[in-house]
Amino acid sequence: MGKNARRQNAQVILTPVEEQAVRASSFDVLYGPAEKIPTIVVENFPALGKLAAMRFIEWVQHNPGGVISLPTGKTPEHFIKWVQRILNNWDTPEIRTTLEQAGVDPGRKPDMPSLHFVQIDEFYPMDSAQHNSFTHYVKHFYIDGFGLDPAKALLIDACQIGLRSCEKLTDTWPGRRVDLTLRYRRPANHLESRQKALLEQIDQWCMEYEQRVQELGGLGFFLGGIGPDGHIGFNIKGSDHYSTTRLCPTNYETQAAAATDLGGIEVARQCLVMTIGLKTITANPDCAAIIIAAGQAKAALVAQAIQSEQHIDIPASCLQQLPNARFYLTRGAAAHLIERQVRVLQNVPAVGDADVEKALVDLAVQRRRRLLDLTETDGRNHPLTAAILRQRREPFAELANLVHERLVAKIERGLRVCRNKRFLHTEPHHDDIMLGYFSEVVRHFREASNQHHFMTLTSGFTSVTNRFMQGQIACLRHFIGTAQFKTLLEQGYFSQGDCVERNRDVWQYLDGVAAQDEDEKAEGCARRMLRNLIELLGDDFLQNRDRWVADLEDYFIKTYPGRKDPEHIQQLKGMCREWEAECLWGYYGWQCQNVRHLRLSFYTGDIFTEEPTMDEDVPPIVTELRRIDPDVMTVAFDPEASGPDTHYKVMQALAEALRMHLGTREKPNLRVWGYRNVWFRFDPSEANVFVPVTLAMFSVMHDAFMNSFITQRDASFPSHEHDGPFSQLAQRIQVDQYQKVKICLGREWFYNHDNALIRATRGLVFLRDMSPEEFLSSCRELRQSVENR
Repeated sequence: MGKNARRQNAQVILTPVEEQAVRASSFDVLYGPAEKIPTIVVENFPALGKLAAMRFIEWVQHNPGGVISLPTGKTPEHFIKWVQRILNNWDTPEIRTTLEQAGVDPGRKPDMPSLHFVQIDEFYPMDSAQHNSFTHYVKHFYIDGFGLDPAKALLIDACQIGLRSCEKLTDTWPGRRVDLTLRYRRPANHLESRQKALLEQIDQWCMEYEQRVQELGGLGFFLGGIGPDGHIGFNIKGSDHYSTTRLCPTNYETQAAAATDLGGIEVARQCLVMTIGLKTITANPDCAAIIIAAGQAKAALVAQAIQSEQHIDIPASCLQQLPNARFYLTRGAAAHLIERQVRVLQNVPAVGDADVEKALVDLAVQRRRRLLDLTETDGRNHPLTAAILRQRREPFAELANLVHERLVAKIERGLRVCRNKRFLHTEPHHDDIMLGYFSEVVRHFREASNQHHFMTLTSGFTSVTNRFMQGQIACLRHFIGTAQFKTLLEQGYFSQGDCVERNRDVWQYLDGVAAQDEDEKAEGCARRMLRNLIELLGDDFLQNRDRWVADLEDYFIKTYPGRKDPEHIQQLKGMCREWEAECLWGYYGWQCQNVRHLRLSFYTGDIFTEEPTMDEDVPPIVTELRRIDPDVMTVAFDPEASGPDTHYKVMQALAEALRMHLGTREKPNLRVWGYRNVWFRFDPSEANVFVPVTLAMFSVMHDAFMNSFITQRDASFPSHEHDGPFSQLAQRIQVDQYQKVKICLGREWFYNHDNALIRATRGLVFLRDMSPEEFLSSCRELRQSVENR
């Protein structure tokens, strides 16, 4: 079956699982000659994991004793959960029915202990005992979780490679710095001599690891994700398609993506990686090699791998060699597969104006011409526009004018300011609002009749480094023994629940910002840190203050980066993020009473964030909706998990809470504003409001970000797109969005406009203004996902 599948004369022989998936999909499996790897498209992120799990179970049934290689990280979350659910409940009627529906034979339980497992990659030097090592991940989720035989697992355990008895990685590689030039030069001292010898042993080990894989017959089943530079395994952009297992450096994109796992980009920059090569994956011509990808943020990378010729700059294009290679994608991740988008337009009953807008904006940007300067010939030579011209009766010039007017109308909507409205601004993390639509928030601040409330749904502690916390505890130690702090303690300044005094913390800090006085700012931070510790630890902290401060200092110095913190440390780090949000909105006079921190329970810091639950995560949101009763609610809009999975899961919880809220009261005029930010962005056709952003607003945004979000100032957890603070990336995105629209309308439209704000525009924020029904329809398929857990 899967083992004998072959692509013959552009035909693809599918397994039963794949046949079922293609029948359920809106697309065929291959659109040649443009597409060079068969691809199956599903509707959402959970369905992606389910399909991969069913195909894996099917392959194991027919390949007992086979060789498998499975991914680490967040991408395989639903794959792992589905495989474990199936194996643990194989004989239940529910699972048997699910297997039959998916095309899997429920009468043949897979022989998991018979399988040989090959680890794909690992950071180096990484202690395998650390919970954030990939070796630990593999042992926990695959060896133990799937019931594999540890004796048949090939693992990349850095602690077992080349080290002498009682020697530690940190002894040989102080500061985790590995100098690969020692491969080619003479050592300068005794330490370098030991390092050179160890590097030679590692290289020998990698060769032997590769040999052991090939002695097993090569990989039979490979499942992987695709990284921000297109990497599979740690085979980054530029990797030789004939590469084998090796120790090698990474690029910035890979380091940024790994920063959260490793405890910050500072650590990730120093780490090398050990990875199987691209040839390791493709050596066995019968290998079932599957890449899974979710969300539109991966669409361009996916399209390159599937539609381009094989090239070292596109690592996944090497899979074109394999007849059994597949891409399993969500609809968003398939958005740049041109032939599929043409088929969508050909099959819809009527092509909508939004479809026309998307195609003509893409055409204008590609040709770098105003919409009104495009010709019908341009349209006929563009696949999507040509398909539209076959469906729509209007002349090309009329369609171009239609899109021109649509873009103008969106900008005009972005100029409007609401009055007498109650806003509830929601965000998964504490800086999402600022990075998403700060200029629109500030514009509505200026209308005094509006009320604003801010609600952060998660604690956000994972983005606070131990190094930052060391600095904050040192700051507290500096101030805590002063006469002023003793007086504040005696006066009850730090009493729990005192909103007035919490506001005073913010005012103290912002006074320091205004005066450019670092001491005043530091005192504000110290006041809030002391308040947080008293709230967290109570009287025990007051009675044993010096011991607690010393213990905290010791913890933050000695704990390895990326370790999962104990609960009280998580809470303390989360409180630092909450303080930042209060400082930001304090810039504009909003008090702590207007800023709510829900700390939803599904956000735990585990590798896989749990699904939000109806019992624990939805009720607090409902309470706030009923208390505030907003006229406008904003939402980080990510229905396909293109950005961090927290965005996707928070949106699920918000949707359920809004359904419950609307079930108890009528709100015919309620609007939901969907926004996106540095992690994921709208296509112009998806947004219906374009908010102008001036150079002055960019300056305000960056200044406020750097002064308020002090945990993020050093960009320890940056985007793979920008090596620096998120405020700079947000500006770059908004400028790019403006440039795209400026090409479409022409620069004269902006520069000669009657409105000074339009003339001053240098960026655009894209928003999607929706009715509750529109918003909830985007989340409808997620309701079951929430309820089933």
